[in-house]
Amino acid sequence: MHSELSAAPGTRMPEHRLAISERGSFTFASCSCGWYAPARRSRDLARREGAVHLAESGVEPD
Repeated sequence: MHSELSAAPGTRMPEHRLAISERGSFTFASCSCGWYAPARRSRDLARREGAVHLAESGVEPD
């Protein structure tokens, strides 16, 4: 479900910027690193999945 970029020596991993998008009655979370969650009808669930991704990536909440 998500993209795993290898961290070769001397390279930087991309920053994590979460975006919550809506298409019709569906909402989904995606990240600038390439990760994305499946479309959900629940906005709250899409936001929680995005927050979990950020936490697992070591990003501090705002």
